[in-house]
Amino acid sequence: MSGYKPSPLALAALRALAEEPAGAALSLPRLAKRLGSSASVLLRELNLMSAVALGEHSGPGWVRVWQDGGRWWVALCGAAVDDF
Repeated sequence: MSGYKPSPLALAALRALAEEPAGAALSLPRLAKRLGSSASVLLRELNLMSAVALGEHSGPGWVRVWQDGGRWWVALCGAAVDDF
């Protein structure tokens, strides 16, 4: 997404994910609780930072968000390390 500027919540999420061992994932509810945010608000922020296409624009690909066994997971991608 050209010109994407992360919000304070997005930056806090990136910092929290960067504190984890390389490639480690956090559950969305655990990350939301750590940041003092609701999971739905955090999920919207994370989707903007993922590689998901919204219309004609794709996000920067800094995080990966997926669902496994009914639980949402989040992990930092290599693009985040390269960009920050």
